[in-house]
Amino acid sequence: MKAGIHPEYHRVTVTCACGNTFETGSTHPGPIRVEICSQCHPYYTGTRQRTVRGGRVERFQRRYGQKAQA
Repeated sequence: MKAGIHPEYHRVTVTCACGNTFETGSTHPGPIRVEICSQCHPYYTGTRQRTVRGGRVERFQRRYGQKAQA
């Protein structure tokens, strides 16, 4: 490796908007603030809401399939 061309690696504290904090390594020198982390993200917490949406055929049927006769 070439000397003097690589950024320095620091231990930084990451703070989430939910209040969770943890330490990690980064080339960024200061504390890092994030909006979402694994403690509050819906995918990791299991509070994800699933909406049942039809496919393209159901969408077509809704739009054009059941027209009232004039």
